[in-house]
Amino acid sequence: MKPQLLKGTRDFLPEQISKRKYIFNTIEKVFKKYAFAQIETPAMEALATLSGKYGDEGDKLLFKILNNGDFLEKADENALTTRNSYALASSIAKRGLRYDLTVPFARFVVLHQNEITFPFKRYQIQPVWRADRPQKGRYQEFYQCDADVVGSDSLIYEAELASIYHEVFKALGISVDIKINNRKILFGIAEAVGIEDKFMDMTVAIDKLDKIGADGVEKELLERGITAEQAKLILEMLSVKSHQELKAFFKEGSEGLKGVAEIESVFQLSKVNTGLDNLKYDVKLARGLSYYTGCIFEVALDKEVHPEITMGSIGGGGRYDNLTGSFGMPGLSGVGISFGAERIYDVLEELNLFPADVIDQAAIVMMAFDDQSLEWAFYVGQMLRNEGIAVDVYPDPGKLKKQIKYAADKKVKYAGIIGEEEVRTKTISLKNLISGEQMAYNLETLTELLKQEK
Repeated sequence: MKPQLLKGTRDFLPEQISKRKYIFNTIEKVFKKYAFAQIETPAMEALATLSGKYGDEGDKLLFKILNNGDFLEKADENALTTRNSYALASSIAKRGLRYDLTVPFARFVVLHQNEITFPFKRYQIQPVWRADRPQKGRYQEFYQCDADVVGSDSLIYEAELASIYHEVFKALGISVDIKINNRKILFGIAEAVGIEDKFMDMTVAIDKLDKIGADGVEKELLERGITAEQAKLILEMLSVKSHQELKAFFKEGSEGLKGVAEIESVFQLSKVNTGLDNLKYDVKLARGLSYYTGCIFEVALDKEVHPEITMGSIGGGGRYDNLTGSFGMPGLSGVGISFGAERIYDVLEELNLFPADVIDQAAIVMMAFDDQSLEWAFYVGQMLRNEGIAVDVYPDPGKLKKQIKYAADKKVKYAGIIGEEEVRTKTISLKNLISGEQMAYNLETLTELLKQEK
């Protein structure tokens, strides 16, 4: 059988793994700085845990796992006969691959509520799966790097999460805009035009504004049963430049005004971070996931700094007031953000921003002319490893040209060459494969040299 790679998935070569670790380590370092603790959850969840948390469109993208054994034994006969795949799925699949890390986290909090301290701050770096159409920057299997706080309504955490975004992308060398909006403001827009019952329809359409434009959004609003007059008023409100301008559209005591007040508080709190000048209000920001209830975030490349790259959002998140309620623990507010690690990787690659020393590789390749020399080469390699130096020992003694090519192909700087003379004198001929220089060292001086270059 010809080997194949499933669409939307990737293999990672050693160099790619090193670069991915650099991204994860950079993010993790900032998470820890803000006192977030790491957890992990299983790749699989009960389908009932996942379903209904992401809206209709999100539910369609859930990967479902067939029941063990004869999965058709308890299949819905009517759904099977009528070929209704959505109705059939619930009877033949009780499990699914996680769509994100937030819903499993909510389940985790409820199960472990007596073992954790609230407010509970956690971070998680694990893969998720979505049956989406693969394209540039969008995969069916990808990693998310999440930070969430649950058990507090304080907007201090929104300000903290904005700062985390700022610090991570600054450390990575990527210029970004950190966009913020509030779902209460969006609900206020729905209130203002009298379509509270079509709030989700409105937000799903608004969320596509950057992709399909105002005309496309207007068309979709009409298709979702919103009148032309209401659609035009929605688009008018979406054209404002600041959250303060929206006050004119909202009634006293409305959800919209509450959302404006929350946005103002986050901006006020963020003033303490003088470098956070890229936090920007965006009334068009909707975030399609249905569980968001308050402030929402999205991170995009600064187009003025990186005009050459076309890329969707590279981070997003928001507040959810009752996600744990569906698991029997109502009234527990949370807020969190996620980093799009795969897209961040593509951006760093395209901009050539990975540090030169990020690749994990050996400091030296030991090579020998004959079997006796190989024993000394292996001994030297072990002694260097005992000192924490990464060493590769070429296993087949013989022609040096082949061994040198091996080291050069792996981009290793030094070759430790062992022959009869080196075995006799207990030395190592060290060849710099970049400059071509070669000099004999004893084990002690070689160890010191390689330690200094670590």
